[in-house]
Amino acid sequence: MPIDFYYFDASAPCQSIMMLAKTLGVELNLKEITLSAGDHRKPEFVQMNPQHCVPTINDNGFILWESRVILGYLVETYGKDDSLYPKDPKKRALVNQRLYFDIGTLYPKYILYYMPIIYQGTSPDPAHVAGFEQPLEFLEKFLEGNEWVAGNDITIADYTIGVTVSHMEAVGYDLKKHPNISRWLEKTKNTIPSYSEIMGVGIPALLDLLEKSVKK
Repeated sequence: MPIDFYYFDASAPCQSIMMLAKTLGVELNLKEITLSAGDHRKPEFVQMNPQHCVPTINDNGFILWESRVILGYLVETYGKDDSLYPKDPKKRALVNQRLYFDIGTLYPKYILYYMPIIYQGTSPDPAHVAGFEQPLEFLEKFLEGNEWVAGNDITIADYTIGVTVSHMEAVGYDLKKHPNISRWLEKTKNTIPSYSEIMGVGIPALLDLLEKSVKK
């Protein structure tokens, strides 16, 4: 049976799950949540997810949110092997470190740019775009001598960090100053089969949302 997937089309975390599901051959029953209409605060959604956030999945009664946890769950439940989320303790620890880097260091810098525009209608702040540089310098170092963010094999860390960096690029950050990231992101775009399909919808949705959110 398909997994109910509650999502927001401009959301980077949602896009990472959609790409991974395509890779794994997992069917998602898409249930779009319109934040501006308050869908995420409707009683039936809050009852399912008290944090009323997306992405959220309902896998035949098993409800889970937080995208990076969902990525791991999907591989462990539906993956044909553990290559995308290795069971080896050291390899998994490195993948987890990169996942935590994304949620705790990299993605919050993007949120500083994104949230005021969406929820307060402020104009884009170039200082917030410039603020992407420090965490991206860390990522540049991670990729030194490595093909992928957690070593020499693609993992779920590349899915989530790839989407975050793609969003940073879309809102105006110049990645040319980070050659390792530029090389890796291009390889990510060409390696994840559904990257162009998912991001071809997600990035325009993001830019349209940002444009419409700015107070005239």
